[in-house]
Amino acid sequence: MFSEPDERRLKYVSQNRRMVEEMESHIVRASDGFENAREPADGSRVLTIRNLSVEIRRGDRIVHPVSDVSLALDRGETLGIVGETGSGKSMTGLAVMGMLPAGGRVTGGSIDFGGTELVGLPADRYRALRGNDIAMVFQDSMTALNPTRRIGEQVAEPVRLHQGASKQAARARAAELLDLVGIPKPLERLDDHPHQLSGGMRQRVMIAMALACEPRVVIADEPTTALDVSIQAEILDLLDDLRSRLGMSMILITHDMGVIARHADRVGVMYAGRVAETGPTPALFSHTRHRYTHALLSSIPSLTQDRREQLFSIPGTPPDLSASPAGCPFAPRCAAATDRCHEERPPLSVEEDGHTHACWHPVATAAVRTGSGASAVARPAVSPEAPAARETMPRLRIVDLGLEYPVGGRGFLGRRRTVKAVSGVSFDVAPGETFGLVGESGCGKSSLGRMLVALNRPTSGEVIFDGASVTGMSARELAPRRSQLQMMFQDSNSSLDPRMRIGAILREPLAIQGIGRRAARTARARELLGDVGLPSGVLERYPHELSGGQRQRVGLARALALDPKVLVADEPVSALDVSIRSQILNLMHRVQRERELSSVVISHDLAVVRYLADRVGVMYLGKLMETGTTEEVYGSTAHPYTAGLLAAVPEADPAAPRPRSGTRVRGELPSPIDPPSGCRFRTRCPLATEVCAATEPALATLTGTHKAACHHPLRLPAAQPEELSAR
Repeated sequence: MFSEPDERRLKYVSQNRRMVEEMESHIVRASDGFENAREPADGSRVLTIRNLSVEIRRGDRIVHPVSDVSLALDRGETLGIVGETGSGKSMTGLAVMGMLPAGGRVTGGSIDFGGTELVGLPADRYRALRGNDIAMVFQDSMTALNPTRRIGEQVAEPVRLHQGASKQAARARAAELLDLVGIPKPLERLDDHPHQLSGGMRQRVMIAMALACEPRVVIADEPTTALDVSIQAEILDLLDDLRSRLGMSMILITHDMGVIARHADRVGVMYAGRVAETGPTPALFSHTRHRYTHALLSSIPSLTQDRREQLFSIPGTPPDLSASPAGCPFAPRCAAATDRCHEERPPLSVEEDGHTHACWHPVATAAVRTGSGASAVARPAVSPEAPAARETMPRLRIVDLGLEYPVGGRGFLGRRRTVKAVSGVSFDVAPGETFGLVGESGCGKSSLGRMLVALNRPTSGEVIFDGASVTGMSARELAPRRSQLQMMFQDSNSSLDPRMRIGAILREPLAIQGIGRRAARTARARELLGDVGLPSGVLERYPHELSGGQRQRVGLARALALDPKVLVADEPVSALDVSIRSQILNLMHRVQRERELSSVVISHDLAVVRYLADRVGVMYLGKLMETGTTEEVYGSTAHPYTAGLLAAVPEADPAAPRPRSGTRVRGELPSPIDPPSGCRFRTRCPLATEVCAATEPALATLTGTHKAACHHPLRLPAAQPEELSAR
């Protein structure tokens, strides 16, 4: 006699015999042509994906996000899946989890998990498996966590569902898990709600939930995309450590090649729903074969990038996945494509070390990308040097700027509690110069940027624009100057009115300022689109009809509509793929030089600021920790905080040395409501001493324009080495 689950399984198979037969034929073809998917002799394979295809039906439209994908995962291994947005990375992970969106279904292929076929598995058996044996860390922790439930309840839920633990035992297990993932005071955090935690803490909670039942496989889908470089490094190191200690296997899904280089054992590169290239991480980076992989690596701005050169960018956009092109899907964007590439789809070619690629014209071994160069890729023309300032007066001067705002409740002795967002910040921006602001989320960068364009009023200090203080101006006095102070916002999707066409969005600032008639405004809008590399047909589209990169170009065009003198760009490329990011950075680089804009670029991406900025300011908890020219700050780092941020930047090179222990910034950012005494960075600084807690360091000159606010700078001032050496 069969058990009830076995009877249901037999009934299901008999009703779907045709699908099973097709699946078996796919498996045979995969084992014949895909070396990496073969089961190792020692039985260490935990997950095998063979010729997986997925379709999603959206009304009359059918999208094919995954087509004929074959990948494999061994015990204790991290498999990195990388590619642009829309390449099928996340959908592959969701297919393994059995969590495809509405209208989605597996149309072919096999997912073998330790001998259990997941394609066609009954829902009740999948539920028993999901969370218990295979778990997922989702991209956006704020939406993945239930905002109405306490943290302890959410972490304990898988333990109660899958292991039948009592409420008390599950709560104790939740506290143990929070401690395991590095959350301080775990017992207190159990009763918090998600909004009470920082982004890094919420991501740690997501990891704790995924590990609750000690699964064999964890799928981490862009687990650090929205996090600062320092928190990103901590989360990824935590995942590596837990994988090693608990004997798990992991699939790491990301678009960041630097993350893959540092944390993956093997890599699968996906494009347009298909596998373009796979192989061991060192081999794939040092002997890149597929043209798409090579282009991705070449598009990455590095900390050693020559600022006089334009970044390489992949032309065009990924294809529409509702259509299936006959040839190589990358052919329309590939400089090496031939007629054969457009007509025939290349098969996966297997090399001796298991390195595979699907390319008719693979990159030659002698021309592969090594380190930070890309010898096989032609570089665009060299950009001109930044124009020298022709005026002695700074275009923008920030003097001792501060911003505090009240929050609910009262502190010690009944005092009103305030968030100290910006405290005593001063710097200048010359005509035609770009000043970069870097730092972690919550350090006050965006608040400072909004004050520079008079969207927020400071509580102390002033902003001087072209010799006049705009801080104390009335709305009437400020009106004629607003057109000269413009901002490019971080999220182009929310900063563009979804009810307005692009033409109306670009005409709006001209209409508000009373410039020209409708025909002249339309002509100006068309000219602006040309300046940012968009066709005039975009005028009649709505924002949702554009890609993320196109919307970001529209945001820049709108900011330039009134020919401003000052442009503040707040995280202009943080949400974009590496290829689109390069296009936007090149565009910004060209525009700011041609128009002699005074720009302030705000970002937590140090490579972006390194490429765009002439001078840099490093912020921490509302204060400037270090300022200087790009070469001074990046080449002769003085503040331990700056050094820690730089050490956390993942290089797209597996052979690059790992940062030394103690060099990276660790821990969470303190609350801006009650910042630490003395040096605000001292609670996370490896060099902190008693003087750091007692006295706040001033921003002191080291050499030339290089300044640092540190009692123990990593480089000594040229004028007084003896004094500092004695400390």
